[in-house]
Amino acid sequence: MLADPRSHGLWECTAPAAPATTALSGQVTTRVAIVGAGYTGLSAALNLAAAGIEAVVLDGAEVGFGGSGRNVGLVNAGMWVMPDDLPGTLGEPYGERLLSLLGNAPAEVFDLIDRHAIACEAERTGTLHCADDEKGVRELRERARQWQARGVAVRLLDGAETCRMTGSVAYRAALLDPRAGTIQPLAYARGLAAAAIAAGARVFTRSPVIGCMQSGARYQLDLPGGQVLADQVIVASNAYGTGPWTTLAQELMPLPYFNCATPPLPDAVRRTILSGRQGAWDTRRILRSFRMDQAGRLVFGSIGALSGAGLGVHRDWARRSVTRMFPQIGPVRFESEWFGTIGMTADSLPRFHRLAPGIVAICGYNGRGIAPGTVFGRVLADVVRGITDDAALPLPVTDVRPPGFRRARQIFYETGACLAHAAGERVKTRG
Repeated sequence: MLADPRSHGLWECTAPAAPATTALSGQVTTRVAIVGAGYTGLSAALNLAAAGIEAVVLDGAEVGFGGSGRNVGLVNAGMWVMPDDLPGTLGEPYGERLLSLLGNAPAEVFDLIDRHAIACEAERTGTLHCADDEKGVRELRERARQWQARGVAVRLLDGAETCRMTGSVAYRAALLDPRAGTIQPLAYARGLAAAAIAAGARVFTRSPVIGCMQSGARYQLDLPGGQVLADQVIVASNAYGTGPWTTLAQELMPLPYFNCATPPLPDAVRRTILSGRQGAWDTRRILRSFRMDQAGRLVFGSIGALSGAGLGVHRDWARRSVTRMFPQIGPVRFESEWFGTIGMTADSLPRFHRLAPGIVAICGYNGRGIAPGTVFGRVLADVVRGITDDAALPLPVTDVRPPGFRRARQIFYETGACLAHAAGERVKTRG
């Protein structure tokens, strides 16, 4: 039976159980309150607790409910923006700092997984960025040149090697990034929560923050069941933010993304698809992503929401696409499907905000939440601890600015993806 697309689909079915948590009741006092139990918030809590600092995590739903439990599971290095463009976009010294931070971010993720024995199907075998036309080949060639100039051992594969590694004739080239890999994303979020709790953090679920006000020298966060009094606040809700900081969500263009998973494939078939256990995505404007889980299921995804008219359109397109790309599978059926929301920014780069004295936030991961969310959680922990000041950050402090024509662009993306999947045409999804 297909999973409810409002849920986490396959990831909910195969992840270890979440650590036991309850809704907040009464009044709690803490040094740092963290809003959001995704990668950023849980990483911040783990780092604070490990340093002996009280931290309370609050989530309106469950651990990993948002993008942290719904994404493809690719642990990527860098962002969408070309490496050489970052210094020009952010200015010096932020561009090179961000490149260094995000280039090393997958290693930090896998180190946390090893250190805390997080069972999340971790595969540190790299990722494949695949080109389906000559324009895509030129993009990958230039991306490879820029990373290699920085000493990174990425490798551009020709069509024959790309076919061998992906198991499909759909692509003309691919960029292999050995820094990267894949995980079971919801399992990783739950493992971070367990590690944070073991270190001394407190995590409350089903506890939405509905108000925030100054109360003497502290902030009072109001929840349906009580209050939290905190010296400092980290807002880590990204595209799923509600409550008193809705301006953060308004800064982002919500982009729906769906995934469908086949049943476990026969051994003879699974050995022909991504035999090196890499995760992959491509250079198409309406991009496709694909990877295998530990049990041999093919997880295939693209832009779009599995709701309303889009449910049948995207599901049928995914089935046709998998059939064309991997005919060795035979008749394609999906046992699970789900979707979530990506928080996009106008320049495809994250934002760091000081929302008030003692309240900080980072948002806008643009579909690269696992590694950036993990390392930015650590950065935010260092900021509230006072060991990193604004001058040493990898991002400049900026005001919250909603993008122009936000709703119109959101409708364009959603409608464009639906039309493209229905007609097999391409529309621009980022820029």
